[in-house]
Amino acid sequence: MIKFKKFLLLFLFASLVVSCTKDTPAGGSSNDGIDRSANLKLTGSSASDLLSDMDYTSMNIEIVYAEGFKPEDDAIKIFRDFLESRVYKPDGINILLRSVKSSGLSPFNNEDLKKVEKDTRTVYNAGDEIAVWIYFADGKKEDDQSNKPTLGTAFRNTSIILYGETIKNYANRNGAPAKALIEAATLNHEFGHLFGLVNLGIEPVSDHEDPNNEKHCVTDKCLMRASLDFGSGVINVIDGQGVPDLDDACKQDLQSAGG
Repeated sequence: MIKFKKFLLLFLFASLVVSCTKDTPAGGSSNDGIDRSANLKLTGSSASDLLSDMDYTSMNIEIVYAEGFKPEDDAIKIFRDFLESRVYKPDGINILLRSVKSSGLSPFNNEDLKKVEKDTRTVYNAGDEIAVWIYFADGKKEDDQSNKPTLGTAFRNTSIILYGETIKNYANRNGAPAKALIEAATLNHEFGHLFGLVNLGIEPVSDHEDPNNEKHCVTDKCLMRASLDFGSGVINVIDGQGVPDLDDACKQDLQSAGG
């Protein structure tokens, strides 16, 4: 495994949706000799592995983007800062970006996500290194509603997709936040689900799951709040504090799992 070199306007998007799809376990070893089974589990099931150094002392993040949909440098910086504030990896968080040709599968359904991952993912858990795959797609999610477009999906335990076409379209709207902020908020939110938030792999220390939006936080202005996901109408709030942070209850959950 190659080691890669080491990785705020609070806003509510009334018309944006960050999908939080959970996938089913699948796969195992392939005839190429790579054991993929540790990276094909349920969303949130590797929370402690991602947060602590008990079994994995470093994290390798492979960000693959379709040509023309490279994430903004500022988005990656904000994302790295978020991870470094939440995880303990003494050997570092390593991020590699690379481009690939269009998959031609848009709009994407769950089976399409699995295919894209199989075709483009090259980094898997090995030794004391845990691996995460993130894909910036040149398309959108299947069955998107016009007033609830999906920005990203956390699926499996170490897999995330961001719908680059949807993000780009909204970033180009009048009054919208910068594309980097939309990307960073989506990355952080979806990685929160990989971390097991909320009640998705980590048992909550306190009762803060939104009863009306499961797997999300009930606290206003939290990164894991469902208001970051769902709404209707146009983007209407931009605050001077930047990408939303986790609230104290979510942070306590992560600390209980080794973060």
